[in-house]
Amino acid sequence: MRKITDEERRRRLGVRHFLSSPAEDVESIAERLVGLHSSDPATVYLSVWARSSNFHVKELEDALYEARSVVRMLGMRRTMFVVTKDIAPVMDSACTRALAPIERRRLVGYIESQAVASNGSAWLAKVEARTLAALADEGEATANHLSKLVPELATQLRFGEGKRWEGTVAIGTRLLFLLAAEGRILRARPMGSWRSSQYRWTSTSTWLDGELPVLEPEHARARLAGTWLRSFGPATVIDLKWWSGWTVAQTKRALADIGAVKVEFESGPGYALEGDLVCEDAGEWVAILPSLDSTIMGWKEREWFLAGLAPFLFDSNGNAGPTVWWNGRVVGGWGQLPDGRVVHRLLQSVPKRVQKSVQEKTDELTDWLDGVRIIPRFRSPLNRELAP
Repeated sequence: MRKITDEERRRRLGVRHFLSSPAEDVESIAERLVGLHSSDPATVYLSVWARSSNFHVKELEDALYEARSVVRMLGMRRTMFVVTKDIAPVMDSACTRALAPIERRRLVGYIESQAVASNGSAWLAKVEARTLAALADEGEATANHLSKLVPELATQLRFGEGKRWEGTVAIGTRLLFLLAAEGRILRARPMGSWRSSQYRWTSTSTWLDGELPVLEPEHARARLAGTWLRSFGPATVIDLKWWSGWTVAQTKRALADIGAVKVEFESGPGYALEGDLVCEDAGEWVAILPSLDSTIMGWKEREWFLAGLAPFLFDSNGNAGPTVWWNGRVVGGWGQLPDGRVVHRLLQSVPKRVQKSVQEKTDELTDWLDGVRIIPRFRSPLNRELAP
C-alpha cells in the first residue's frame, strides 16, 4: 500500500488548487475545485482572485451572466456553488435532487399543520405552478417581487415555538428552495453589486437553453467522486462523505465504482485514483483565501494543513473564516479595516521571507478591493478581532 505523507498532500494541494501558479480562466478554477462556494457572494470573487493574475470582477460576471459557462446552483450539503455547465448536471443528480422529496414532504406538513390548507399537496401544486408561470413571464424576478405576483408566497410559517430560535419564514423561501432542489430554477444576476445576496431567480430551462440532464444517481455519484478525488485526493472516506453529504454506503459505493485504490496516510487509511500517486513539486507559495473558500472547506479531516488552528479560524458551526496559507499549511487569518486596508495575523512561525510575501499579498488585495469593504457572512473569532 502506497504511503502518502502530509507533506506530499500539501504539495499536491498547491498545484491542483491553482495556489502555487495561476489559472488561465474562471472556468478552469471552478472545474478544478469542483465548484466555488457561493453562500457568501464575495467568496466566489475572492476565490477566483486568489488563483488568477490581473483578475477583474467583470470576468466572473461575464462567465456567470453573459456566457453562462458557469452557473450558481444548489449543490453539496444544501449549499450554493458556482460550477461549470459540465459539472452542473452531475452535482444535481448526485447530491441536490435527493433533497427534493424530503423538502416537499416537510413543506406539505407545515402547510397542513399550520392550517394554511387542509390539502397541502394540492395547495402547494397550485402555488408552485403560478410561481413558475410568473417566472416564465418575467424572465427573472426576486423572491420579494414573486411574492407580489403570487401573494400566497408571502404566507408566514412558524418554527421553533417556545425555543430560543423561534421565528417565522415565508412559504416563498421554502418553495424556492424546493424548486431549486428539483433543478427547476436557478439564481441569476443579483440586484446590487457583486457583493449582493439579493438574487433574482430564473427558470433553469430559460437560463441554460434547456433543462438539466437527469443522470442515474449512482452513476452521477461515481463521476462526482472521481472529479473530487482528482483535485482533493488522496483523501479519506470521511472527507468525501462530509463534502458530498452522502451516506457512508453511498460514499464507499462511489469509490468502488471508480476503482479508487487504498493508500496509507500518517493518520490512517485513505483513497486515491488509480495511477494518480505522483507528488507534484509546487515550489514555495503563499495565498490569501476568503471565508468558505473551497480549498479549506474541501475536507472534513483538516489537521494535516490546519494544525490546531480551527478554534481561531472557524465559527461555532464549522464555517471557515478568511485564512493565510504557506506551502499547503494554514498559518494565519486576515480581515479588513473600515478604511479598506486588509490586515493579517500569523498564528504559526514562518521565515521572514514568507512574512514579507504575506504582507505583499495583503497589500495586493487591499489595492484590488480599492476601498470596497468585505465583511464575511460567517465570521471566525480571529476575523472579528482583526476587523471589529
